[in-house]
Amino acid sequence: MNSNELAVVEQDEQGTRVRFVRHLKQPVEKVWAALTENDQLKQWFAELRVEDLREGGVISFDMQDGTYEKFEILELKPLSVLEYTWAEDRVRFELYPEPQGCRLVLIETIVRVTDHTPKDVAGWDVCLDVIEALLDGRTIASRKDIWEGKYEQYRNRFAELSQG
Repeated sequence: MNSNELAVVEQDEQGTRVRFVRHLKQPVEKVWAALTENDQLKQWFAELRVEDLREGGVISFDMQDGTYEKFEILELKPLSVLEYTWAEDRVRFELYPEPQGCRLVLIETIVRVTDHTPKDVAGWDVCLDVIEALLDGRTIASRKDIWEGKYEQYRNRFAELSQG
């Protein structure tokens, strides 16, 4: 999957899973640092902060109103897996070494799809674009423009799914 492809969205009785895949040019260690080290994390998701990097530890989300949502780290395998709660949902990053870098897989497990879900999914997609750009030493001029295009595509995708 390159940054122009949409994530795979699957639904069953267990809920909805959104799976993104990126083939990155950097080794696992550099990508892991982007996911877990606060100085790098804030460059692609400014509201997130790792408070305690361990299973049972906490990642906090700044609600921008003086409050913080706390997400529990459910699984942590250094340089391989980082999974945490996201309110009632789950976010899971997996890293796999490849000859030319590594494969980054992001799986969001969604309990209940709402009108806001396509916005969130488009947001994760843009975050992955930003991670890739930062690791490549590039910048993205307008995250909002990219997000708007992806949001429209995901909104259509979730509308199709809801129609059966």
